[in-house]
Amino acid sequence: MRPYHHFTLENRENLSELLKEGKSIRYIAKILDYAPSSVSREIIRNRNNNGKYHPWKATVDYIVRRKKCHRISRLLSEHKLYEWIVEKLKLFWSPETIAARWRIDHPADKLSFCTIYRALINSKVHPQIIKECSAKKHLRRHGTLKYHNRNSNTIKPEHLIDERPEEANYRSRLGDWEGDTIYGSIGKGLVVTCVDRKSRYTCAALLNSRNKVETKDALVKALHGKIVHTITLDNGSEFALFKEIEKTLHTTVYFAHPHAPWERGTNESTNGILRFFFPKGTNFHNVTQKELDDVLYLINSRPRKCLHWLSPIEFIKCCT
Repeated sequence: MRPYHHFTLENRENLSELLKEGKSIRYIAKILDYAPSSVSREIIRNRNNNGKYHPWKATVDYIVRRKKCHRISRLLSEHKLYEWIVEKLKLFWSPETIAARWRIDHPADKLSFCTIYRALINSKVHPQIIKECSAKKHLRRHGTLKYHNRNSNTIKPEHLIDERPEEANYRSRLGDWEGDTIYGSIGKGLVVTCVDRKSRYTCAALLNSRNKVETKDALVKALHGKIVHTITLDNGSEFALFKEIEKTLHTTVYFAHPHAPWERGTNESTNGILRFFFPKGTNFHNVTQKELDDVLYLINSRPRKCLHWLSPIEFIKCCT
């Protein structure tokens, strides 16, 4: 099951444009990478009195509903409980201690420490309920997190870039690739790109969406017939089927550290070159694979300073 994610203003603008073009719900859902039921519900809930869908009105209605959807805290209606919690907070008891002691003294009346934490936090969604105390003054850690999750990977890689063989690190052979994706705009497709670290030879394939199956198939298609010893990718969820990529191409996939694009510098630089031909906002649904291949030929036949002014195509011929 795909993770649920809310519609953004950009999603709604693209949805509005596709509706004006007369596209079906299922077609729109595929383009935006949502379930058809989610798209249908978004249109029904946010259309105006005339039955038309406007992205700005839909976003405003969404924000209003989100502000109203949280549950009213019991501390606003139970004055005795409120006073008891305030008394213990002023003694510098932790919310967990307060909740545990309340459950002992009142076995039939449950209290979660999260209720106390929320009552101390002042935010747009949960306004501060306990005015006499504050997280900064009455909690041990002053409202900061005890633990910080430094791992922001959307997938769980088996091999990190630290384990990559020295041949790949020092560019001593052909067949060590770096991969990534280039986006046109929301709902306008993308391109999966692969660059050989030694020769700087670039290959790519078109994608309709960030779907992991489509990404796997496109990457395999791009590297078909090439020497593939290793592939180094970023941590995007579109590469979740990396094990199938390894099995199909008989290779090993390594992942760069999160938020470290310089670890795939060759690929990032080459993507910048591709951006010259396909700037941000490009609708890749209107680009054919032949047009993409023509651009790749221009790039691969261009002399490079790092290759002593040979082109990637010429460099590969010299190495084989």
